[in-house]
Amino acid sequence: MKSKSLKRVLAVAMAATMTVGIVGCGNKTTEEAAADKAAESSDAEESADAEGTEESAAATDLSYADFEVGVDGVDLETTISFFNNRTDLDSDEYGGVNWKEYIAEFNKMYPGITVEVLTDTNYADSSLTHLQSGDYETVMMIPDAIDRADLSNYFISYGDYDTMSAEINYANRWLYEDQVYGVPSTATTRGIVYNKKVFEAAGITTLPATPADFMAALQAIKDNTDAIPLYTNYAAGWTMSAWDDYIGVTATGDIQYMNQKLVHTQDPFKNYGDDTHAYAVYKILYDAVAGGLTEEDYTTTDWEGCKSMINNGEIGCIVLGSWAYPQMEAGGPNAADIGYMPFPITVGGRQYATSGADYCYGINVNASDEEKLAGMAFVKWMTEQSGFTYNECGLPVVAGSSETKLAFDGVILQADEAALEGEEDFLNAVNSESELMVTAGGDTKIQKIIEHAANGDKSFDDIMAEWNQAWTDAQEVNGIEVTE
Repeated sequence: MKSKSLKRVLAVAMAATMTVGIVGCGNKTTEEAAADKAAESSDAEESADAEGTEESAAATDLSYADFEVGVDGVDLETTISFFNNRTDLDSDEYGGVNWKEYIAEFNKMYPGITVEVLTDTNYADSSLTHLQSGDYETVMMIPDAIDRADLSNYFISYGDYDTMSAEINYANRWLYEDQVYGVPSTATTRGIVYNKKVFEAAGITTLPATPADFMAALQAIKDNTDAIPLYTNYAAGWTMSAWDDYIGVTATGDIQYMNQKLVHTQDPFKNYGDDTHAYAVYKILYDAVAGGLTEEDYTTTDWEGCKSMINNGEIGCIVLGSWAYPQMEAGGPNAADIGYMPFPITVGGRQYATSGADYCYGINVNASDEEKLAGMAFVKWMTEQSGFTYNECGLPVVAGSSETKLAFDGVILQADEAALEGEEDFLNAVNSESELMVTAGGDTKIQKIIEHAANGDKSFDDIMAEWNQAWTDAQEVNGIEVTE
C-alpha cells in the first residue's frame, strides 16, 4: 500500500539525482556536456513524470481488502472531515459511545489524522446538497437517493464485489458494474421499538403478529394505560420514511421483491386481500391515526423528546429500524423496559424481517491521495476495530462475525437481493417521476397519510389509488416493462 508507493517515489528521486551527478564526467566539450546534461535531465523529468502519474494512480486506487488497519497510513499527518446523520452521538450525554470517544480511540492508532465530525438531523436532504455543491466531506454516509450510475463521480470504489463480499456483509448495498462504493456503518433489521412495561400494563401477553392483532394491542394500551399507543414522529419528517422499509421482505417474504420486482409491478399499492404487501403496511398507520391511537396533535411530535418518553413509559411503541433501539434504551433510566419486536405482518404463517445495511461510508473521489488514505483508515477502523455496530445493536458487518446484541427469535431475517444488471437505477427513475420516493426519503407521502387520516378528508383506498396511478405513469414515462 502506501509504504510501497513511497519507496517507489524515493527510488525515482535517487535515480534522477545520480543521473545529474554523472553528467559532465568525461572528455566532452562544454557545449556537448551541457547538451547531454539537458537531454539527460529531460529524460529524467519525463521518467519522473511517468512514475508520478503511475504513483498518483496507485495512490488513488485504494483497496479495502489490501489495506491493513494499524499498519498502513499510521504515519499520516492530515485532516479529514466526516459527515453523518447521527446527531445524538455529538452529545456527551449520549448513553453509549459518542463521536468524541470514537475519534479519541481512533487517534490512539492514528495520532496524525484529525477527524472533523459534522452531523445533520435532516441528513437525507443535506447530504445531497453537499454532493451537488461539489465541495463535500472526505467521508460521508452515501445518500439513499443517489443514482448508482453516479457513484463513481462522487466516491472511490473499495474493490470488486467478490473481493468485498469476503470482507463485509451487505456488499451489494452500493454496487454498480461489479464495484462496491459503500461500506455499511452498521446493519439493521426492521421492526418496532416498544416499552415492555406499557404492554404488560395493557394486558398484552403475546406480541402481535398481524395488523388486526396490532390494532387490538394499541387499543388495549389506550384503554388501560396513560401512554400514547403509537407515536408517529410526524414533525421530524425524516422518521416517516421508515414505513417504506417494511414493504419488501417484511411484507412479502420475497428477497427479490424490493429491488427487482417492485419497479415492474402493476399497482404495487393495491389491496392483496391477505394483510401483506405495501397496502397492509401503510394501512396500519392510517387506521391507527384515524382510530385515535396516536398522539393528540401530530404536528407537535418531538424526535429527541420521544426517546425519554418511551423510556419513561409515556409511549407504547414507535415504528423504527433496529438502529433506534439503543437510542431509546439510552433515553432514560429504564433501559431494561425497552424491547424490539417484529413488524406485525405474517406471510404464509411466518414472520419475516428485512436485514440490510444502514447508511454506508463513502470516500470522496475528489479528495487528495493523503485524505483518501486517511479516509480508508478511518472507515476500516470503524468497521473492524471500533465496535460501532455492536454498540448500536446492529447486525454484524464484518464477514464471518456473529457479534450482535439483537435477538429476533422466531423471525426469518433476509437481505434484499440487488437490482438486476442494467436495472440498477430503475427504482430511482420511477421514484423521481412519481414523486413517491419509496425507500429514498419519501417522508412527505407518509406525512400525508397521517394528515388525511386525522382530517378524515380522504380514504386510505383513495390514497393508494393515487399512488398506483403515479407509479403506472412513471413506469410508462421510463419505458419500464410491467410484468404483474
